[in-house]
Amino acid sequence: MPDPSPGQLDGSSVLRVLEVARKLAIPCELNELLELVINVGREVLTADRGSVFLYDNRCRELYTTVATGAKEIRIGIDYGIAGECARTRKIINVPDCYADPRFNRDVDKKTGYHTRCSLTVPLIGLEDELVGVTQLLNPTKPTFDADDERVAEALASQAAVAIQRARLIEERMVKLRMERDLALARQIQLDVLPKDLPECEGYDLATFSQPADETGGDIYDLVKLAYDRTAGIEQPSPLVILLADATGHGIGPALSVTQARAMLRIGLRFSDNLDELVANINRQLEEDLAANRFITAFLGILDPSQHQLVYHAAGQGPLLHYRAADARCDVFNASTVPLGIFAEPPLETPEPIELARGDFFVLLTDGFYEYQNDHEQSFGDERVTQVIKTHAHQSANEVLQHLLTALRSFARGAPQADDLTAIILKRM
Repeated sequence: MPDPSPGQLDGSSVLRVLEVARKLAIPCELNELLELVINVGREVLTADRGSVFLYDNRCRELYTTVATGAKEIRIGIDYGIAGECARTRKIINVPDCYADPRFNRDVDKKTGYHTRCSLTVPLIGLEDELVGVTQLLNPTKPTFDADDERVAEALASQAAVAIQRARLIEERMVKLRMERDLALARQIQLDVLPKDLPECEGYDLATFSQPADETGGDIYDLVKLAYDRTAGIEQPSPLVILLADATGHGIGPALSVTQARAMLRIGLRFSDNLDELVANINRQLEEDLAANRFITAFLGILDPSQHQLVYHAAGQGPLLHYRAADARCDVFNASTVPLGIFAEPPLETPEPIELARGDFFVLLTDGFYEYQNDHEQSFGDERVTQVIKTHAHQSANEVLQHLLTALRSFARGAPQADDLTAIILKRM
């Protein structure tokens, strides 16, 4: 049989490469694949050791978590033999590593291994993507030769495509797991929202919540307290109102506001004293939340017999009170700092809001006010108050629907950047 031409593989080498290609075609996890690449490379080229360095394009580094006889290694591509191989995308065959100034002797010093010679091959995948570099050390013969280079190059092209495929599969699986986790978190969050709005004698209620992502950083709750029987007669039940908005949106904020809602529910089992509820919830959040996290919240109690709303607005505002008598809309700002910042924040109870017949009280998270259209204009509180004034003769739910319609018309298709949550109540 004639010798192969320069740059060609002989029959035996072709069979070996085809066998390796068959093995690399079997789906497996990335680390298993990298071990397979190393093992078949060592076997085919009779090398003592091998490594596969993957390329991190973001920081221009090569790294490996799988290498015979070594722990994870990270190196910049501006240094060493492997780095030059990645930069030039050319095979580097070094017959005497200690005579080559590019060789880093520190690895041998740390491991106690003696590197005699090396063959370093770039892993170039589909669309000319640099996937990484594979390096083989110390063959059974004195050095790697030209035949070894051709075989290694053929193996590297197969390995690069297999690694690309494994990475895509791994990324897809991570994405699917994340989507399942997000869906579960979203369902848990939805499950804690009131299924049916409680009846509050003399009042009409409407609520809305739409997160910007799969999970949101907003939450609301409406809790009907027990009748007050101290006077010997049954009084209309007070209504506890919660609207909370955590910094950001996503799983972290969703967990934070769900925790705040759970603490409120537990706290109400022991006391309905508003100051104590706010103080205890805040104290626990201050212990639990990271330094850059906090929650803005409105927590109030509506007394339908006195038509008074007592509240604390911890960083939550504006609060809108539409007065039917003179068609005026009063705007109230936050009464104290957001929850979770200070263990003992100032907590002065603001004047109660007196609700006359036909009055509205409107709670909206900042996703409404800060919603921007394609000209980067914000919806703002003036547009909100105008909707309320225009439709004040209608029910709470109708006003809410008009508000959402006005917001969508203003946005003109601009994407929702923040969560939208609303509580609207009207005294009948």
